[in-house]
Amino acid sequence: MIDVIKSKMPFLGWMPSYEKQNLQGDVLAGLTTAVMLVPQGMAYAMLAGLPPIHGLYASIVPLALYALFGTSRQLAVGPVAMVSLLVATGVGAIAGSNMELFVAYAVLLALMVGVMQLVMGIGRLGFLVNFLSHPVISGFTSAAALIIGFSQLKHLLGINIPRSKHIHTILHQAITRISEVDPVTLGIGAISIAMLLALKKFKPNFPRALAVVVFGTLVVYFGGLHESGVAIVGDVPAGLPSPTMPTIDFEVMKQLFPIALTISLVAFMESISVAKAFASRNNYEVDANQELIGLGIANIGGAFFQGYPVTGGFSRTAVNASAGSKTPLASLITAGMVALALIFLTPLFYYLPKAVLAAIIMVAVFGLVDIAEVKHLWHVKRSDLALLVITFFATLSLGIEEGIGIGVAASLLWFVVRTTRPHFAVLGQLPDSTSYRNIKNHPQAKQHEGILIIRMDAQFYFGNVTFLKDRLKELMEERADKLHTIIIDASSMNQLDSSAAQALEELAGQCHKSEYKLLLANVKRPVMDVLKRAHYVDHHGEDSFFLTVHDAVKSVNPDTPDCTLTHNTDGSIPQAA
Repeated sequence: MIDVIKSKMPFLGWMPSYEKQNLQGDVLAGLTTAVMLVPQGMAYAMLAGLPPIHGLYASIVPLALYALFGTSRQLAVGPVAMVSLLVATGVGAIAGSNMELFVAYAVLLALMVGVMQLVMGIGRLGFLVNFLSHPVISGFTSAAALIIGFSQLKHLLGINIPRSKHIHTILHQAITRISEVDPVTLGIGAISIAMLLALKKFKPNFPRALAVVVFGTLVVYFGGLHESGVAIVGDVPAGLPSPTMPTIDFEVMKQLFPIALTISLVAFMESISVAKAFASRNNYEVDANQELIGLGIANIGGAFFQGYPVTGGFSRTAVNASAGSKTPLASLITAGMVALALIFLTPLFYYLPKAVLAAIIMVAVFGLVDIAEVKHLWHVKRSDLALLVITFFATLSLGIEEGIGIGVAASLLWFVVRTTRPHFAVLGQLPDSTSYRNIKNHPQAKQHEGILIIRMDAQFYFGNVTFLKDRLKELMEERADKLHTIIIDASSMNQLDSSAAQALEELAGQCHKSEYKLLLANVKRPVMDVLKRAHYVDHHGEDSFFLTVHDAVKSVNPDTPDCTLTHNTDGSIPQAA
């Protein structure tokens, strides 16, 4: 019972047994991550269409709650670019330019995402994320990165470009209004990007986001640039957010449901990928379903403190781990430091130029464009590359929700196509061997006269019954003058449904009428159980089943060399494992 409670409340496992030698690393990691999180949180809130302060609100309670209920020791939870873009897309379509409604709906969205993730975790539905295949996620992420990056052009150029989820619209607006660009704003943004890239290359552990924030703030303050048109963050409310019940509007919730579901799955995919990577490096395990519970509680808690949806991010987690994080205490320290920044440091953000926050976002997300994966899939699996390309262009041209929806649909459709038209092989015997292989791949494999041996490399079910019948019909017609035995190698069949069992029954009946033998080899236990319940064994006898293909061949051609016919000594039906 105690173990069950600890599994649901992981902090009961690590807190009482905390080792003092971990304290220095956790404190240093907590402070370092906080230095990175404060400017990032503000930048990502701006990306989400929210006032920057809400990025800090989303970096306190959610981070602390995940530290208590999550299973990763290094994962840094908070605002991330992808989720921020999804929030901007989903909430912006409903709230428009009304900032009060925008904030209320973003907070409500956090509550919805949290409840969905919590329910999925309790229901052990972590497997649902498997529907988001890696090529789909890669294509979606690359396209979203471009959309995120270009959405910041208005802050980088200092011109008012209407919000859009389409790159071509953003670029058209930027080009047609190029004469309105504020050179000072562009200069601050360009220098910030250059600084971020240079520090990333030459000083990868340096808090580069904080460096450009300090640079931009000092330049604006001492140069009085805000008076000449450089957009700044302005007043940032000081103090911690007070607990507030999110505004529940069921009509709005219906409209937000698709984006909430998308965020729930995409955020979990991003988080679990990062968590597993760092768990592997540090020799421990993460529980996918408990991770859902931890993220769900984090988002629910954040919604009551004016936060918007959050998840685990790669860059902050990498910084957290490299700085020495050993336990979730590091995340609690980070949350505490962000809270102190809210109480004491908000006046310092007044002169922070929005171009600097845009630069932080653009540098962070353009690194997500995964060109290496495109090259990899070109060489490894071009059908997967096609899924990546479809998702990429669907997301760019149609939008975020539509793009990932089309990617998932394309994945499922391709899965259906592959299983309804699976790989099919005619087998022959290898010289001086009892092994049988595909005659297309092994020209030396010999087909025995009068015997057709086939193998279908897939689960046999209603979807590919017709395919098997048609292929067998073609092959039987090709060898009709000499054929007397058909052997099905069932080694690749892990399951059998009623339609497939009925198809085998019909095929056996047709073979009997045509005076052919139909034999099955390498039949696995789950398949055999179905055939027994379908009375196939009763109708066609135990002597139509063999442990190996070669045993089946020997039963009709005893002169076949290099094998002794195998029968079970107890007279039972031979079966593969």
